[in-house]
Amino acid sequence: MTTEKYPTGADLLLAQLAAQGVDTCFANPGTTELDVVRSMETQDAVRCVIGLQENVCTGAADGYGRMLGRPAATLLHLGPGFANGIANLHNAKRAHTPIVNLIGDHTSWHLPFDAPLSSDIESLARPVSGWVHRIDSVADAAPAAAQAVRQSLAHGGQSATLIFPADYQYGTLDAAAGSSKGEAVAAPSPSLSHFDLAAGVHALRQAKAPLFLLGGGGALSGLGERAQKAVARLCQVLPGRAYAETFPARSERGQGLPVFDRLPYFPEPARQVLDASDLVVLVGALPPVTYFGYEGHASEMVTPDRLLLLSQPGEDAATRLEALAEALAAPAYVAPQVPMPERPTGELTPQKIAAVLARELPDQAIVSVEGGTCGYPFYAASAAARVHTTLTNTGGAIGQGLPVAMGAAIACPERPVVALVSDGSTQYTIQTLWSMAHEGLNVVVLVAANHQYAILRNELRRGGAALGERAAAMTSLENPRIDWVLLAQSYGVKASRAQTAEALAEQFAKAVATSGPSLIEMAL
Repeated sequence: MTTEKYPTGADLLLAQLAAQGVDTCFANPGTTELDVVRSMETQDAVRCVIGLQENVCTGAADGYGRMLGRPAATLLHLGPGFANGIANLHNAKRAHTPIVNLIGDHTSWHLPFDAPLSSDIESLARPVSGWVHRIDSVADAAPAAAQAVRQSLAHGGQSATLIFPADYQYGTLDAAAGSSKGEAVAAPSPSLSHFDLAAGVHALRQAKAPLFLLGGGGALSGLGERAQKAVARLCQVLPGRAYAETFPARSERGQGLPVFDRLPYFPEPARQVLDASDLVVLVGALPPVTYFGYEGHASEMVTPDRLLLLSQPGEDAATRLEALAEALAAPAYVAPQVPMPERPTGELTPQKIAAVLARELPDQAIVSVEGGTCGYPFYAASAAARVHTTLTNTGGAIGQGLPVAMGAAIACPERPVVALVSDGSTQYTIQTLWSMAHEGLNVVVLVAANHQYAILRNELRRGGAALGERAAAMTSLENPRIDWVLLAQSYGVKASRAQTAEALAEQFAKAVATSGPSLIEMAL
């Protein structure tokens, strides 16, 4: 006589996630998630990728979702574990990335006793989640999983967070209750903002100097191929100008595409761009505001009377732009001829690094950019590179560059991935290197090693102010210097150091041609 094994709540939840198309879970589990781990042993539909720190998991889920437009899951340990991952969930929120977060909690009957790891998980989750739900029974596990995936795809993409008490993970449904596996639930239809084609045409015809501010995202976003080409056509007939938002979630770049730079970070150069325009058209971008509050600068960089909303983030901007282009009889798109930067030589500078990468970047690469040292020079030079996708730090919480690259590499294993990062911010999620090596991911990490927090020094020097001795010490990474080659090797990643442009070009080409992750310390 055999005893039938009934599914646990964890079994039901994972089966439902798989039915909804969730095939990857970035996990840093603890004791209250062990029954989800046990359930993963019995199924092959959901791949589990281990991260050594929770912010690695959430950042990887962000990179995965940006590339595929559907959610990965994270598995995190109680409130403190979730709190460790909030920084990159903040960035994911700004990027409108779909993510399903699974957070284990104490057994429901243990919660009243305020054990050391008890916390208000709901309050932690709400600021970075569009939807939060506490599973309240074994039978609720599958329906909650289905609803979480649905909610993650709402509003252009967001985090949906499930809190899963341990007793509902290991509890089972008897035969009478059934398996409750359910069927795939359709994604919600997007609620589109109103778009009046005739009114848009009229506003553009009346404008003397219109500017299109393009937001990033998927293929139909303002920085997808179709939208960029339509904007280039419109700029010819109006005439007008176009810029990408300062930190786009995703932007298609390279030869054959228009040459649109990013809106500058600091308010003075950003205002020079924006003040010259009597109409700023928001194409999947939010109204531009200063990154911080600066004395003498209004927070809103464009007054509402000068704004025209074409599409919200997550909406189909491409179709609306193409309709405008046709209505205004814009000429056919002609690809610009962008000269390749000359081959740089000698000791490295940010501009030389950008030129090397523009020349050597493989076709269809994905570049995760974090840090201003090389990020801005590369974005400008990358118009000459082979066609590629750029992902930037949307929310400003640092430690995004490596995990987003890792998630993108898992989402798109057929595409080469490059992480162009800075030495200070990369230390926040340096554990990602271990996961890259563990998974054998084809990621080339380029670390700009200037041994300082350069962005803070630039802020301190604003307005011609001197950099004081104590401020310099507080923003220095010199004592002791981080040896990136030894550090990477200790995580199982092949590593080298480049001090010249020639060495960087040679080492980068070798890294791209080698299987598995590699790191190059770029000595500045």
